[in-house]
Amino acid sequence: MPLQLYDKEQILETCLAVFARHGYAKTSTGMLAEAAGISKALIFHHFKSKKDLYLSLLDYCLDKVKKHLSIDDLPHDEDFFEAKEKLSLAKLEFFRKYPDVYKVTMETFHTPPSELKEEIAERYGEQFAFRDRFWKQLFAKVPLREGVNREEAFELIMLAIKHFEHRFLSEASDEHEFDEAYHKRLLDERNRFLNMIRFGIER
Repeated sequence: MPLQLYDKEQILETCLAVFARHGYAKTSTGMLAEAAGISKALIFHHFKSKKDLYLSLLDYCLDKVKKHLSIDDLPHDEDFFEAKEKLSLAKLEFFRKYPDVYKVTMETFHTPPSELKEEIAERYGEQFAFRDRFWKQLFAKVPLREGVNREEAFELIMLAIKHFEHRFLSEASDEHEFDEAYHKRLLDERNRFLNMIRFGIER
């Protein structure tokens, strides 16, 4: 591997930990340079700006995510709820192995930095659209009670899932060891919420 490319990847790996801990807005180029043990000039030799570095880092992170969490690996005739459960368990394992990658990507796409919203939407919009189409296609096979609006039901379920993803992120600490038992309890709680939506709560 060429030395320059290796150096660039080393910079991304080091900066990943800084962004995961402090977030985009609170991370300065000085913090990144200090963590990497290099000068700001060397960082900007590889990246035009902090924004360019962060977008390159997202590409780097998403490559890792795709290798471990691709929805392409899920059967297109699988039950919607079983597929969600399978992917959630895979995310749990991925978070255990790569907590910084998971935290940066999830935070970016759930609450993107204001100055990056347009670039992120343009750069990754098609990937989001493909993911949404996949889940809607699976959900289209779920039998619903008469009178239930399928679009509204899908939106309600996705809102519940996003709520637990936000909790997962807000309660995950990069300063403590990964607590698999805790996160499995959170996943079980999410599944109970989904079952209440799926099967109803009124006797």
